Formats: sequence, C-alpha cells, structure tokens
Amino acid sequence: MTSSLPPQHPQQDEDDNLWLEDIDGEKQLDWARAQNAVTVQAYAQSPAFEALQQGILEVLDSDERIPMVRKIGPRFFYNFWRDKEHPKGVWRRTTLDEYRKPRPEWETVLDLDALAMADGENWVWHGADCLEPEYRRCLISLSRGGADADVVREFDLETKQFVEGGFSLPEAKNHVGWKDIDHLYVATDFGPGSMTSSSYPRIVKEWRRGTPLESAVTVYEGLHEDMSVSAYRDNTPGFERDFVSRQMDFYESETWLRGADGTLVKIDVPDDCDTDITREWLLVEPREDWTVGGTTYRAGSLLAAKFDDYMAGSRALTVLFEPDDTTALDDYSWTRNHLIVNVMHDVVNRLEVLTPPADGKGPWKREGLGGAPELSTIAAGGIDEDENDDYFLTVSGFLQPTTLYIGTIGQGEPQVLKHSPAFFDASRHRVSQHFATSKDGTRVPYFEIAPKELKADGTNPTLQYAYGGFEIPLQPSYSGSIGRAWLDQGGVYVVANIRGGGEYGPRWHQAALQENRLRTCEDFAAVSEDLIARRITSPAHLGAMGGSNGGLLMGNMLTLHPKLYGAIVSEVALLDMRRYTHLSAGASWIAEYGDPDQPEEWEFIRTFSPYENAKPGLACPPVLFTTSTRDDRVGPVHARKMHAKMSALGYDSSFYENLEGGHSAATDNKESAFMDALGYAYLWRHLRS
Repeated sequence: MTSSLPPQHPQQDEDDNLWLEDIDGEKQLDWARAQNAVTVQAYAQSPAFEALQQGILEVLDSDERIPMVRKIGPRFFYNFWRDKEHPKGVWRRTTLDEYRKPRPEWETVLDLDALAMADGENWVWHGADCLEPEYRRCLISLSRGGADADVVREFDLETKQFVEGGFSLPEAKNHVGWKDIDHLYVATDFGPGSMTSSSYPRIVKEWRRGTPLESAVTVYEGLHEDMSVSAYRDNTPGFERDFVSRQMDFYESETWLRGADGTLVKIDVPDDCDTDITREWLLVEPREDWTVGGTTYRAGSLLAAKFDDYMAGSRALTVLFEPDDTTALDDYSWTRNHLIVNVMHDVVNRLEVLTPPADGKGPWKREGLGGAPELSTIAAGGIDEDENDDYFLTVSGFLQPTTLYIGTIGQGEPQVLKHSPAFFDASRHRVSQHFATSKDGTRVPYFEIAPKELKADGTNPTLQYAYGGFEIPLQPSYSGSIGRAWLDQGGVYVVANIRGGGEYGPRWHQAALQENRLRTCEDFAAVSEDLIARRITSPAHLGAMGGSNGGLLMGNMLTLHPKLYGAIVSEVALLDMRRYTHLSAGASWIAEYGDPDQPEEWEFIRTFSPYENAKPGLACPPVLFTTSTRDDRVGPVHARKMHAKMSALGYDSSFYENLEGGHSAATDNKESAFMDALGYAYLWRHLRS
C-alpha cells in the first residue's frame, strides 16, 4: 500500500518515483519483473554464473555442515535443517548420545515442505517457543514468503501435530509468549490504532485458552510513537516471574515486574540499559556512563545485582566487566552455576567463566575458558541453564572451518563434537589485520584475506564489505560461499570494522549516530584508501558490498565517494532517507538515523541520503541494487526508487527484486545461492582486469 506523504519541506523537490511505493501494485510488479529480466540477461545467463551459483548451493545444501542444536526439554536436542531434499526445511530432533555420532539419526518433528504443500503457502520457518518446564507445547511461527509478519500455531511435541482448536494467531508482526498452559501474552494487530508508527504492536494482552482473541484482557498499552511492547513469563522453577517491556526506540526501553494482581513495578535502571534477569540475578549493561549509589559505571560495562535486593532498593552492583579503549563485551551466557563472558580485544575473542559467591556477597571467582586462535572467533553458551554446567563452544575463522565442542565447566577441556567441512583450499590464503586512519584521526581496524602469493601491484580484484550500524560487530567467521565465489577465483576479501558497529562497544556505535553518521562513510573510505595506498588494489579493481544498513552505506559510497570503486552492490538497503520513516518499519530506526520530518534533523540526514544525493555529474561506478517484495522491514521501495533515479540520470544501474524472501531476500537455499551469485558475478564482471 502506498505510504502517505510526509509534510513538505521547503527544500523538497518533486519525487518522480513515488508511484513505485505501491509495493504490491500490478504495474509496479511488472516494472520490477522487467528490470529483473534485464539484469538476469546481462549477468545470470552464462556458464560462469551457473558454476558460481552451483558452487554456493553445494555449500548451503551440504550434508557435512554442522547441524547446530538447541536443547528443549530433558532429553531432546532440536535442529532446523534445509538441504536439497528439504528446501523449505525440516524441524527435527535427536538425543545427545546420538548427536555425538558422525551421522546421527534424526526424528522428524515437522516437515515444512509437506506443510507448505498441504496449506498451499510458501512457509518460511520463524522458530518455536516451547513452554517450560514440561516442554510439551510450543508456539510455532511461520512466515509467508519470508516477511517479518508471521502466523502463530500451537504445536504438541509428543504427538508432533498442531493442536486442534489450540492457540492460533493470524498474520501480523506478533510478539507472543506463554504465561502458562492456558494463557498467553499476546501483542499483535488488534485492529485500528493497535500498532505503533514502526508497524509493531502497541498493546499487549493476556489471552485465555478457549476464548476469542477479542476477549483478551489488556496488560499494557504503549504510545503510537513507541517501537513496540511485549510481555513474557520466566517459568524457571522457583523463580517464576512475569515481565512487561516497552521499547521506546531501538536503544531505549522500560521493563516492569508484573504482580499477580496485574500491578507493574519498574526495574529502576536508565532507559538505555539492557537488562537480563536469570534466577536470582539481575545483569545490567549501560550504554552511557551511569552514576548510582555514589559510584559511576562506564558505558559498556556488565554489572550484577541480586534481583530481589535491587527491587527492594539496594544499589549494590558488582562490576563483572569494564571496557577500555580496545576491549568490549561481546556476549554472555548462563549455565546452572556460572556465567560465561565473551570479550573482544581488537575484534578477537577471549572467554572467562565467572562464578558468583555462594552467599551472594563478595567478589565473583574468575577463570579463563579459552581464547580464540589468532584472528578467529570463539563463542560459548550454556546448554541448559536450569539443569547443569554443560556448554557448547565454537571456533571459527575466515580460513578455519567451524569446530563445535562440548564441555562442562570445572571438568577439564571441552571435547570436539563436530567439524565443518572445508569448502575451499584455505592453504593458498592468509589472514591479516590492519588499521586505517579515518578523516578525524580514528584508528579503524579491518581484516584482509588474500592469496599468500599476492603481488601488491594494484591490480587485485578486491571486495570490501561492512555493516556499520546498530552496535553489531563483524567478526572473523568461515564462509564456504565467499571462499568459493571470491577467494578461489583469486580475489581479495576485506571486512571493515567501521564505527556504527559494536566492535568496541557502545562508544564505537554512538560515534556514528544521527548527525555523526557520515563517519561510517569516512571510515569505510579510509579503509579503501589504505588498500589502494598499500597497492593491494586500485579503484578500477575495488568493489564494495553491504546489506540493509550496510546497503545504505553502499548507497553513500556510490554518491559521496564514487571515484574509489569500480563497482558497488547494495542489498536490501535503506536509500531514501527523506521517506524512510514512512516506509515499512522505518520509523523504528529514528534513534539510529534521526527524524527527517523534523527540519533541523533533515539538515544532517540529507547528507547521508543516497536518494537525495544522486545527481548528475558524479562519475558513479556501476551499481547493482537487490531487494525483495516480501521484505516488510526495509521494503523494496528504496531499491526501486534508487535504481529508477540512477537510470534516469544516465548511470550504469542494475536491479533485481526477488518476489519472495523477506529481509534476507531468499526463502530457501536455492534462492540464497542465486542472490549471492548475482552479487559476486556482478562484481567479477566489472572488477577483472
């Protein structure tokens, strides 16, 4: 449906491409199909493309991949699996003893391909929420064509069937969770006025089994300007508690403890803090320096308190982690008696095991759990935080296939469970880390994966990738697809850890928010310039790629730094920053980018709006925009309009819109392989000597 126009700004020019905002209009879809045909004819109908696509598909469909599992209930480990025989996927389970075997036997719980055929829908798996501690009933979420919106159905793990007459929700951007076997907390589209400006639920209700959804009792109502609201119950035995959450924007939220009588008591922390309540413990991550109880805690720290004591007024906090200029908290995970903390130092991990004092007072015990091999990533997580101290651990690197270990804290070294296969010859390559200097003097790290025999003569086809937003770090990880499609073909692959991401915690992210957004572009350009100065590549052989927020970055490199690149690929991107808050879920990102409907904020937003800055005379390199009709997060409108404008200006612009796929732009491995191959084929066509 076409979005309504925002208030006209004095400087706003006529937008000739507004008609493309009717996402599902037949005229607009015909336009997209016509553009697709041109792109396929030019880049996706050659033996080289077929080989590229097939090589990626073999990686995605490989039976040798590690089937990562999640424990649900006392016995079974569950996995969702896609391959050639199950393109939509199968939800399956096995026991730990069986999982230890090289080729475990799996029991099918739900065959999504069979369900899709029976229902006549292109179902995409969105996960299952199972009711503890019995773990018999689950709420299964299914998306039509990969959109964020989904339907929810109640499922019985013992009978492996959907529950006849059970809980069921129609398609919406649902937030739903168990309270108990007969009650759900439901935040959904209850009708006009029930959704926020970000297109997420504004109202959460308690719904009793056997009653119509219309009779559900309101628990909490947020504001239209909020991002979303939700409620949930922690059913951990002995620590059953109910919570209500109000997400005002991407980084600010409020959480309340809900009493049996429905009263709400706020957890008194700053709105920009992340909180986690596990059994008796409250963990807090402040995004800004926080002074409380006479002590100031640094942004990016991890703090612990006894939950009941904190709610009673105590402000005794223990610092579990404090960042410095080169370290940041990556993640943490509970086991029954310990907390595994994962810290990044210059984007490389190390793990610590923290053990709370038995009496809840005094310092926490600290022990190392391991560090990542050089320029690799290590991660660990508890398997069943209610029952034991077992954990899974993974190690991965750009040239190191993932290895999965299993261990028990306090019982020696973890044991190897599974090895991911090698999909390309890593012995021909080497990984190095470098640091570029950005425009304002900031030191920006980047990883370079290149042939060992690389000649620094400026002719190497190089693909530079980044994300740079929402405090998300890019860490070393193995990709058989990149190995086959880029490294095996002789290319250099570069990952830029630019500001806006989370590589150095909140400060790294906040340095590129709103009026400082151009720093992401300056950092990315600095890495490009460093690669060129080191003669790894040259503008004619340097390509850039990014998706979503990274696709916005690509649009800005196209319009602000066009002379640095030989070709650019922008995937599922935000591009029209004047209109973004009125398109799909765009209003939810105002905290990241600013509000273009506020004239004073539009003044800085326009500087990083590619659609605004696409003008004649830029000497833009060739660019490919890819998107999906079913992407209800960013939406296809940005790419449609940007391609139309670039083409009208006479630039070399290509476009492909998958009619399915959601924000990932693909619903199965075959579509993913095509979309990936299209991007790589496009870059190879333009960057080779």
